[in-house]
Amino acid sequence: MPVLDTYRKQAKLLLRWHRERNYSIGEKVRRLERYRSLTDHEVLALKFTLTMAQEIVAVEAGHDSWAALKAVAEGAEKVPPRERPGPPVMTDVVPILFVRNVEASATFFQNMLGFDIDFLHGKPPFYGAVSRDAARVHLRFVHEPFFAREATKEGGLILASIETSDVRGLFEEFKARGVDFPQTLVKQPWGGTEFHVRDPDGNVFSFVTFG
Repeated sequence: MPVLDTYRKQAKLLLRWHRERNYSIGEKVRRLERYRSLTDHEVLALKFTLTMAQEIVAVEAGHDSWAALKAVAEGAEKVPPRERPGPPVMTDVVPILFVRNVEASATFFQNMLGFDIDFLHGKPPFYGAVSRDAARVHLRFVHEPFFAREATKEGGLILASIETSDVRGLFEEFKARGVDFPQTLVKQPWGGTEFHVRDPDGNVFSFVTFG
């Protein structure tokens, strides 16, 4: 169990998020029953105190109050950290697309590309995630998707590449749904067969089968 000093640091971090107007604080504050209906903008308008931050940390840790958490943390036996068996291993990577409307983008992935919406973070959402099978994509709100605009100038610049077991079958599925293809099926010299999809924000990504 984390020591009390760790929980104190977590509470101070929440204070900093609120002071810096970080919208991530919204989901934290809504963990308290009395604030569950507030939007992110309303959360940022609250007078946010250290006592409130400590209460949130306690609730996240499974306790009714900061006093209850403090009592358990102070009495917990300190366990030395386990030694790592070897160097860190990278296990996954997730592309993040810049979009003007996270909810609309997630709906595009769901309705047009057959993805599931894993979560939408914020009210209104400013971050989200979609997935289909083992493929995952994250969506981040920006006022203007400048990266997609600049990528268009380069011509053929791909922001994400998703490998599939049946690229032709997937192409036909997307074609039936009216997906925008800046590039249809192409057998590439490097051995893969791929097609490109453009989302409503101009982001282009490929679906590919190797071999």
